[in-house]
Formats: sequence, C-alpha cells, structure tokens
Amino acid sequence: MLANVAERTVHGLLKQRAAERPNDPFLHFEGTDFTFGALNDAAARVAGGFAALGIGRGDKVAIMMGNRPEFLISWFALSQLGAIEVPINTAHRGTLLHYMLDQADCSLLILEGAFQVRLQDIAADLPKLRTIVLLDGAGLDGISQQVVGFSALQNAAPLGDAPLVGPADPVAVMFTSGTTGPSKGAVLPQNYVLMQAAIIAEGCRYTPEDCLYNALPLFHGNAQFLSTIPALLSGARMVLARRFSASAFWDEVRTYNCTAFNYIGGILPILWKAPPSPDDANNSLRLMMGAGAPKDLFEAFETRFGVRLVEGYGMSEIGIPLNNSIDHRRPGCCGQPLPQYQVRLVDDDGADVPDDMPGELLIRPNAMNSMMLEYYRMPEKTVEAWRDLWFHTGDYLKRDSDGYYYFVDRKKDALRRRGENISSYEVERGVNAHPAVLESAAVAVASELGEDEVMICLTLRPGQSLEPIELMRHCLRQMARFMVPRYVRILASLPKTPTERVQKYALRAEGVTPDTYDREADPAWHALLKDAAA
Repeated sequence: MLANVAERTVHGLLKQRAAERPNDPFLHFEGTDFTFGALNDAAARVAGGFAALGIGRGDKVAIMMGNRPEFLISWFALSQLGAIEVPINTAHRGTLLHYMLDQADCSLLILEGAFQVRLQDIAADLPKLRTIVLLDGAGLDGISQQVVGFSALQNAAPLGDAPLVGPADPVAVMFTSGTTGPSKGAVLPQNYVLMQAAIIAEGCRYTPEDCLYNALPLFHGNAQFLSTIPALLSGARMVLARRFSASAFWDEVRTYNCTAFNYIGGILPILWKAPPSPDDANNSLRLMMGAGAPKDLFEAFETRFGVRLVEGYGMSEIGIPLNNSIDHRRPGCCGQPLPQYQVRLVDDDGADVPDDMPGELLIRPNAMNSMMLEYYRMPEKTVEAWRDLWFHTGDYLKRDSDGYYYFVDRKKDALRRRGENISSYEVERGVNAHPAVLESAAVAVASELGEDEVMICLTLRPGQSLEPIELMRHCLRQMARFMVPRYVRILASLPKTPTERVQKYALRAEGVTPDTYDREADPAWHALLKDAAA
C-alpha cells in the first residue's frame, strides 16, 4: 500500500491522503467535519507551534487529553517533527502519573484543562518537564514550568523545514501494564504503526466506502493504531466519539452509517445485556474487530445484531501476530499466525510443546521495525523480554491440529478489566500505602462481563484494623478508578513459598470466598462514588 520511505510514517500517510483527496471528509466529531486536507493543514500549524517551543527530533511529549480532534492533530504534528508521543491514560494521577512523565523524560505536556488539578501536586518534582500546553484550562498557578495555550500552536505558522523522518524512527512510547514491577514504556517505530494498520485494513477489507466508529480512548494504541490509521490507510471515514456509551452506541452507528467498530474488553457483554429489540439487527455495521468475545456469546451476538466478529491476539510490544479472517473464523479462537511473524509455543524450559498443550507464546518479526524497539530506559527488561532472541509474551496459549491458537492464561501477574490493562504491582503499591496494611497481593477473579475483576488480599500491621470501605476511600485517592479493587480479603497471612514469594495461584484458586468484601454490594461504596462525582 505504501511504497516510499516517507510514506511509511504516520504524518506521511496523512500528507499523502491530503494530496490525493484534500476536500473529502475524513474525521467527524460532535457535528464538526475535518477533510483530509484540513486535518493535514492543522497538524502542520501545530507542528510549527511545537518547533517554536523548541520541540524537535527525539523529544518526548506527553498527551493527557480525552477524545477530541486536538489529540490526533497533536499526534500527527509530533510525527512531522520526529518527536515522540507519550499518551497518558486520563485516569492516572499522583505517583503513577509522576512516574510516567519522569520515566519517559517528557519535556512538554499537552494537558486538557479538565485534568490540570492532577498536575498541581506533582509539577514541582518534574524538573525535566519544561513546558505545559494547556487546552481549555483556566491557568496553572504556582508551578515553575512555562504554560502556553493550545491556541498559540493552532495559530502558528505551518512547519517549514521538516526533518527527514523514516520508518525506523520512534513515534510513540506506550506504557504497558507493568506486570512484575513499574510500568514499562514500549518504544514503537513508525513502521510498526503502519504495519499494524495494514494488517487490520487488509484483514477487515476496509475500503473508501467504509466508516469506522472510534469510541475507544485515544491514549490507547487500539484507537490510534487499529482504528485511526487503518481508516486513513483505507481512505475511509472515521467518527470519533468522546467515549464508549452502550446507550448511545447503536444510535450513533446508525446516524453516521458506520460500517466497522474495533472493540476491546467487556464491550460485547455490555452491549449484549441491553434489553433485546426487534431493531437490533437494523444497523449499518458489517464487522466488529477485536478480542475477548466469550465463546458462548460469539454466534448469538452475531445473529442478534447482524454483524460479523473477527478476533485476534496482540499486545503493545508486538502488534497482532495472530488473527482470524473474515472467511476463516472460529469462536473463542485467537486465529492463526500472520506471515509477518514467526510464532512458537514453549514450556518453561524453552522446548516447543505439541498441539493441544499450553505453552508460552514467543514471537519474532519477519520485517524490520515492525515490533517495539526497546523498553525505554529499561535495558535489562528489554533483554529479559527478548531472551533467546524471541520475544516472550508471558501468555499461555495452545494450538489445535489445524493451526488455530487459543488463549489459556497469563503467565505474568497482569490483570485486564473492561479493556484496561492493570498492573498488580501498582495496585499493591497503592494499597500498601495505607498505614494499616502490612502487605497485599492483587489477583484476578472472573467477571460476569468477561475478562477480570480485581481482588486485593491483604494482611494488617499488628494492632491495626481496617474497614474495607475505608480502603476503598484510600484507593480512590491513590489510583485510577478502574484500578480500584472490587473485592477485598483481609487474611491473617498470605500463602508463600519458602523464599517468601506470595503464591498468587493459591489466592486465585480460592477466588471469592464467603468472607470476601464486594464493594458492589455495599451501599457505602455507591454513596462514596456519588460524593466523589459531586
């Protein structure tokens, strides 16, 4: 699809589409349309604004913003400069937000005003952060960083002498969930983005006649690499929503005549639980692409809503090595290896396992610059992940005799709740900050919506007591809401190995016991959420 080196970049693709079809609509957001040409022109001006602030090749720029066109414009602008986007989950705050901005060496932060209070408490401890570009904010007082309004970038002169940026240059640092320690920043090259987009666009057979509905958060690679760029690559239209809403989803799909949607997490069970309607299948979607559809829901969902589900397997570091196709699909299956990758399943000794035997998934690319370059500022983690010259995913899968792969379990201690990757380490760190807690272990338990719910098992310091609702109040101050445990078990001791490692498998096996606190059954929790919202 893209032959020239300059085209195998995020901004190069937009520039190409703008040259071919400058007046054709591409992006729709809340009543406003952007043509290919208008979006490209806006990105050029913002790139000029970034350059005037001293941003150039290799600089790390964080974006903490909800879904809106300015996010995409900033991303394309940074790509023109050879600068590196660091998208930040808008739910993060406190210690974790500070860690990500500092770990990624961010010199500039584009901050939506709705989140500016998050910065006030940590700005003084971010000496590498020199500039804050504020969007829709009332101003930041008492901080040492330079503060500039986003409008100054929008009104800047378009970027003139742009550096030569190629497919091997980094385009983003995407933070992973951090399974056995702090979150890791995966450095992704330009070609990675274009290759993943091509896999999706070709696998879903997108054409200029398609319209992709994008309701996933733009700080996720899913919304950027698997929705925005495939739409751009195909010359299709894209409708950007502020967020996924089950109540608004089908109405918006019908209103804008959307033909495809990329889902994650518990979205399918959430849509399924809506009261059935005779008009359920009366919609414009022909296809939904994603992962994690429960096997028993797969065919029933397709029949009820008149869509085709296509599922695959992927992660930030490697892209999508396994995928079903439109014509060859199996419910509950990750698909088959794509020709862009080499794939193995191995036991704990690194030996290949036979069919129908679980093994850890190992990956190698068949093309340059098509997987992550490194974990930023974590060389030892990079080497560990690539031991034996294979990338170790930490996930157990099995393969049937026809060459289809099935997800079995996670080898690591990551959790996934409604599309959000959660680090057990960071949940535990937040819980352990409570003065009454001695130690804790976060584990996954099954959710009625698919994927995981978070359980925290903990012990108390001698002489201390702790009501679970007090722990909930503490967690809401320490971490993003999606990370706050649903279940709490207070134990006399945690099961451990002779070397004092917590045996999380034992806690997972016990699951939700009669003595487990469930916040969803506690009126005090719902009152706490109502007070927090007010």
